[in-house]
Amino acid sequence: MAQGTGSINSDYKDWEWSEDAGERARLLQSPSVETVPKNSESQGNGPGATSALGAVFIVVNAALGAGLLNFPAAFSMAGGVAAGITLQMCMLIFIIGGLVILAYCSQASNERTYQEVVWAVCGKVPGVLCEVAIAVYTFGTCIAFLIIIGDQEDKLIAALVKEPEEVGSSHWYTDRKFTISITAFLLILPLSIPKEIGFQKYASSLSVIGTWYVTAVIIIKYIWPDKELVPVEIPTSPSTWTAVFNAMPTICFGFQCHVSSVPVFNSMKQPEVKTWGAVVTAAMVIALFVYTGTGICGFLTFGAGVEQDVLMSYPSNDIPVALARAFIILCVLTSYPILHFCGRAVLEGLWLRYTGVTVEEDVIRERRRRLLQTISWFLLTLLLALFIPDIGKVISVIGGLAACFIFVFPGLCLIQAKLSEIQETRAISWWAQVSYGVFMVTLGAFIFGQTTANAIFVDLTA
Repeated sequence: MAQGTGSINSDYKDWEWSEDAGERARLLQSPSVETVPKNSESQGNGPGATSALGAVFIVVNAALGAGLLNFPAAFSMAGGVAAGITLQMCMLIFIIGGLVILAYCSQASNERTYQEVVWAVCGKVPGVLCEVAIAVYTFGTCIAFLIIIGDQEDKLIAALVKEPEEVGSSHWYTDRKFTISITAFLLILPLSIPKEIGFQKYASSLSVIGTWYVTAVIIIKYIWPDKELVPVEIPTSPSTWTAVFNAMPTICFGFQCHVSSVPVFNSMKQPEVKTWGAVVTAAMVIALFVYTGTGICGFLTFGAGVEQDVLMSYPSNDIPVALARAFIILCVLTSYPILHFCGRAVLEGLWLRYTGVTVEEDVIRERRRRLLQTISWFLLTLLLALFIPDIGKVISVIGGLAACFIFVFPGLCLIQAKLSEIQETRAISWWAQVSYGVFMVTLGAFIFGQTTANAIFVDLTA
């Protein structure tokens, strides 16, 4: 993208913006990223310590996650293997484009997190909307994580007590609501309360191992299926033309790593847009292979009858699958506090900016407010997870928000960045980039509106 003269909107006087509030908001960054503190007196971003290969690994880690379990159902919804792959490939172009745009705007605005880039480039209203969207997205993802824990624990307990799955549990201590609650209170809540979460680095490595193992198990189970597995119907076309669009939230949820991408870019030894383009292309291709392998093999194994959480389609007494369930539970247990930490940091930044109170003045009340925020967040997500039947209903909603992070906000940033350039004449490339930004915003708004409206309609008529 051509650099133009002029400055990007960086008016932070609204809501009494302060550097301290920005420091709080800056907490939202990848757990594996070590960045150089931003120097307000410098005109550029200092080099970090992450190599290009390390950045590829971090971006892959940020993209791969619990959304993996929903891809076989997305392939079924899209209408088969060909439709699922085509949909992914088309969206991948814009996913990579959005990541490059964010790096470009980060350089131009000298900001180091996603929400700060949107604030600096687009102004107050889009900045606030972005932060609210991040808070809602992380809240919804925490609900999905708790549902996943319940799904996997149901199967593991069924294998341990050796009860027929169709009969259901007859003991209070094996009831789904009890097992989710006791796991959440004993393990998740204590990990969510601390102000800092240094264990993130280890959780990241564990998450990568877990997702790769799950993918391997699903592929192997397709190549060498169980003898008792009965033939299933394999759809080759979508039931309706809108069904294809209903598969988009899962793809957006799976590939959404944009919120943590800006800190990763700024942590690189050579934070250049061209190098970053190669990094994210390599990372997204790796993620594509993982998601496609899981989606195709899981879908072809169970066909139209595949569960929203693909691991729920396998019998509870399958030992390799049971190990995959244990991996997923462990990954989710460590990922929930990270997502909660990110959402809490955004809420804290909004609060400090709104009140105009500095961090130094707010030290005494910070701990009390953090405890209140954490307990309220935890109880609300737990309550919703106990009464929402499956992960697909949550992903259909937060997947629409993921489309905003992938398409809408990067598109707005690109448009505003190009409009802020002072040029006597507008070159063809300038018009092409503005048009691309408009198309990204339009596409993202369509995906968000269509999928969210469909999710609400389905829930109301269910």
